[in-house]
Amino acid sequence: MSSYVSSFGTKIPRMGKGYDDVFTVTKTNHAVKQPGSSSNYKVPCNLSKQHIGFVSKFDQICSFPVMEEEQKRLDVLPELSEEYSKELEVAVKAVQMACSLCQRVQDTIISSTGSGTNHRQVQSKDDNSPVTVADWSVQAIVSWMLSECLGSQNVSIVAEEDVQSLSKANASELLEAVVETVNQCLAEAPRFGVEKPKCGLSNSDVLEIIGRCNSTGGPTGRFWVLDPVDGTLGFVRGDQYAVALALIEDGEVKLGVLGCPNYPMRKEWLSYHHRYHRIISKLTPSTSETWNKGCVLYAKRGSGKAWMQPLLHVNKMFVWPNHAKQVSVSPIDNPALATFCEPVEKANSSHSFTAGLAHTIGLRKQPLRVYSMVKYAAIARGDAEVFMKFARAGYKEKIWDHAAGVIIIEEAGGMVTDAGGLPLDFSKGLYLEGLDRGIVACSGATLHAKIIEAVDASWGSSSL
Repeated sequence: MSSYVSSFGTKIPRMGKGYDDVFTVTKTNHAVKQPGSSSNYKVPCNLSKQHIGFVSKFDQICSFPVMEEEQKRLDVLPELSEEYSKELEVAVKAVQMACSLCQRVQDTIISSTGSGTNHRQVQSKDDNSPVTVADWSVQAIVSWMLSECLGSQNVSIVAEEDVQSLSKANASELLEAVVETVNQCLAEAPRFGVEKPKCGLSNSDVLEIIGRCNSTGGPTGRFWVLDPVDGTLGFVRGDQYAVALALIEDGEVKLGVLGCPNYPMRKEWLSYHHRYHRIISKLTPSTSETWNKGCVLYAKRGSGKAWMQPLLHVNKMFVWPNHAKQVSVSPIDNPALATFCEPVEKANSSHSFTAGLAHTIGLRKQPLRVYSMVKYAAIARGDAEVFMKFARAGYKEKIWDHAAGVIIIEEAGGMVTDAGGLPLDFSKGLYLEGLDRGIVACSGATLHAKIIEAVDASWGSSSL
């Protein structure tokens, strides 16, 4: 496919005039060497202050002054010359694209609830947990996006859903719905800086793309970890869910992206029931200034920073870094003032044990019960201070349920460990093998130490 190439290697279509074409930044008039290129480009010396330019694969460049109101966005860009920057940009675009898909599917599910027509959208797995058209469609979109932008030979993916259940003879209707959803999403690929396929993907194309997500992880090499719809039960109920994508190399999480389509940018909206939030969101004008429509958080290992950007609105072009602003954990270390999160469902987490811990260390507020990795986002943003999860006997934590959230909290200034105070180990395959009792995420060391101490004191009397 013919395309232009950004300064970070991402294929993008040629856009119109304006800063939607912006990808290269320099603060000087010195020659700038583009990553992955043997050529040097020089910004015209008659332009003052900061300038930005668009670089095509034909080594063409055009520059123009940066408007002052874009300064905050530019403050993010110098970091993009560092390692994993290309991967981070692609990952954020893939999650933004996936969130757009999820919003459409969720609207369809909610509007058809009770009508008997949503059986095509929601199915049950062998363990009776729900899986939707969105789960497989997002897996296909993210797999396609990573392969398209980074090269399929360079992409290995660990993902929650397998292709076998979608390939069965009795799943033909579900497969058709997935293929239709994927093609609708890919038709909008140019909004996210990628050229769309010349023709729609077939059933076999989609199955092949999903089937690429067959990595089993491990201690060596590079692989992506994807949870296409984390919190599927919340998703089908119109509540919170997340699209989670992380890159792991030699057992260490290098970057993480969390898309939270129903997580309002404004903290005060958290106390509203999700149905009220959906109604108000539909009545609120769709402008980036409202910051109410959901968000994407991301971080890169060693940067010491985590970022949040709004979801891309309909008919808007994605411009990296898309109005991103830095987020950080809460400074609260007094348990009486702290808010703690825990899973909504009791199936794989003990509410009674976390309630006992909360009482022991002096957490007095009602717990914030949230579906999915949105709990990690809440701590990274400073909306909550503690997340505790202690699974029932026999339950094994999967790496895709935690990888993206862990790095975002850590780079935002918080800490995540097991109940023994050790970092989570993502080098053992699909599961967090060797996990000591449970997971504790905190905004700071003071609260973390109190919880670890309380776990040690209470564990012997627990039934876990």
